[in-house]
Amino acid sequence: MKLLKSIGFYALVVIIVVVSVFPFYYAILTSFKSGTAIFQVDYWPKHFSMFNYRMVMTQGSFPLNLLNSLFVSSVVVIISLFLAITASFALARVKFRGRKLLLLTILSVSMFPQIAVLAGLFEMIRGLGLYNTLWSLILAYMIFTLPFTVWVLTTFMRDLPVELEEAAIVDGANSWTIVTKVFMPLMWPALVTTGLLAFIAAWNEFLFALTFVSNNDTRTVPVAIALLSGASEQEIPWGPIMAASVNVTVPLVILVLIFQRKIVAGLTAGGVKG
Repeated sequence: MKLLKSIGFYALVVIIVVVSVFPFYYAILTSFKSGTAIFQVDYWPKHFSMFNYRMVMTQGSFPLNLLNSLFVSSVVVIISLFLAITASFALARVKFRGRKLLLLTILSVSMFPQIAVLAGLFEMIRGLGLYNTLWSLILAYMIFTLPFTVWVLTTFMRDLPVELEEAAIVDGANSWTIVTKVFMPLMWPALVTTGLLAFIAAWNEFLFALTFVSNNDTRTVPVAIALLSGASEQEIPWGPIMAASVNVTVPLVILVLIFQRKIVAGLTAGGVKG
């Protein structure tokens, strides 16, 4: 019976891994094909061609689009974490009337679908003079990444021992010193987890990037990939699309592999237990 359970468990793991990894694996295979070889179904590499990668990186503004995505995602993470750390300290440690209602209100903002707030955001961005700039995307992404980061960091900070804060107050530390010198070293797993999730969300976002930016040199990579065109209007350049997709996905995979221990710790630990 135990043998059957073990076989079933490992079979399920293999199925999940294959279903999750195979699309990316096939995209990598396709990115190395050119011409009619793209339409041949092969599950093992037969020949490699860097033509698609050279075409993506040398023609058009795709390298600039990569830098745009990197800038937007990085700024969103930095601002989100800064605001979330200060807000989570107030929501987790400072007692005031309506604290739970405020936290629920912050979280409810992220429950609205993007299409529901698109028109209002568009008018606000035009009114602020941010249309067709990267700052319009930063503002839009902050609305959806900030509630999540505030909620996670508030939950994490709430579980930190109150004795640490009391000892710091006795030593004469102010609120900013407590947050930066006492709590932040203990919150690195949660900071890495929420920061990476916010980075991925901003990196992969498509609808706002398509709506708020119309200049090719200002677009981010998801929109740039969607707008790749072939030699004619009827041709879909699958090779360059796959090569661009691999270029966009590999950095995220590397980030996850680098910070995987912090991510696991941030998702499983609620803080330091006293």
